[in-house]
Amino acid sequence: MRQLVSGFAAILLTTAITCAVRADETSEAIAVLRDVQPGSTDSAAARAAVQKLTTGGAQTLMPLLHGFRQATPLAANWLRNAFEQLVEAETKAGHKLPQQELEAFVGDQEQSPQARRLVYETLKRTDPGIEDRLIPGMLLDSSAEFRRDAVARLITEAAGMSDAAKATTLYRKAISGAVHEDQVKTIAEALRKNNETIDVQKHFGFLPEWSIVGPFDNKDEKGFAVAYGPELEVATAKMPDLQAEYDGQSGKVRWQPIATTDDYGMIDIAKQIENYKGSLMYAVTTWTSDKEQQVEIRLGTPNSWKLWVNGELVFEREEYHRSCKLDQYRVPVTLKSGPNQLMFKVCQNEMTQDWAQRYQFQMRICDSTGSAILPAKRTARHAANPGVQ
Repeated sequence: MRQLVSGFAAILLTTAITCAVRADETSEAIAVLRDVQPGSTDSAAARAAVQKLTTGGAQTLMPLLHGFRQATPLAANWLRNAFEQLVEAETKAGHKLPQQELEAFVGDQEQSPQARRLVYETLKRTDPGIEDRLIPGMLLDSSAEFRRDAVARLITEAAGMSDAAKATTLYRKAISGAVHEDQVKTIAEALRKNNETIDVQKHFGFLPEWSIVGPFDNKDEKGFAVAYGPELEVATAKMPDLQAEYDGQSGKVRWQPIATTDDYGMIDIAKQIENYKGSLMYAVTTWTSDKEQQVEIRLGTPNSWKLWVNGELVFEREEYHRSCKLDQYRVPVTLKSGPNQLMFKVCQNEMTQDWAQRYQFQMRICDSTGSAILPAKRTARHAANPGVQ
């Protein structure tokens, strides 16, 4: 009897040691993929790590998926490759995937959106019913892609209704989670057709009110690198003096208010002021936050530009007449509690072709899904000052 117990204990110990060794090997292989850098040496190590994970069995799946969190795009590609090969190997061997664990992973909003989507599409191949179980509850998901699916279902359902009141209710529900331009346009058109009001500008979190000054010289595209008056002030005081007067391109220039009622927050300098060829303008606004928070400043412009937040240059791009679209650029920043000053430098060159005449920008503040983050409630003082959000 003692020998039997002793033998059983030995088996358990051996199994535990084996599992621990496999777990260590799995962790090491995942670490290799997370640390991968461009280059032939790293690629060879990454291929070996993928091979090790592929033969690790189903117990490797969940650690592998958790490895996607905060992985670089290159690392995520290697992790995806390992996951797909592992799933294929398990399927060919006739092994069942851990359905419950994987489905729970899809619903875990703390995990990588890319990994969650990968698992969802994998499960959907053999379980079409997963869409009906999960997607309706993802209207406010941390993944923009899952939100899109949930919104699409509501739009389809609403469009098929003959009762305008019921359809409006569904469209209102859909807009609460919509973060994609095409879906918002579809919903806005449907609601307005039913005589409902919708503030698309507010829905996206656009910044519609600014103070603007210029033109300053950008002949031969030299002005992008030149620090004119407002830029010099930002370097020392963090916010330009809106009462100041500067030497502009063709005389003295002063700050003036500019605003837009455009659904998509487009500040059109060429139409609202003048399309000064070979010039640049500075625009400032203040956005008040009720707390310190991470946000994304998303903007679109066909012009060259620089962006300062609270006196710090956070991004710039010297490229003229690129196509302009919603969320063309995404700049992650940390906003402080209270007023935050944004200054935007936008440059126009001297090209005279019809397609080179746009002198405009749009800017909004949102979270990583594209859902608007609105400023703290305005005060009477804010309402009296142009360029204060």
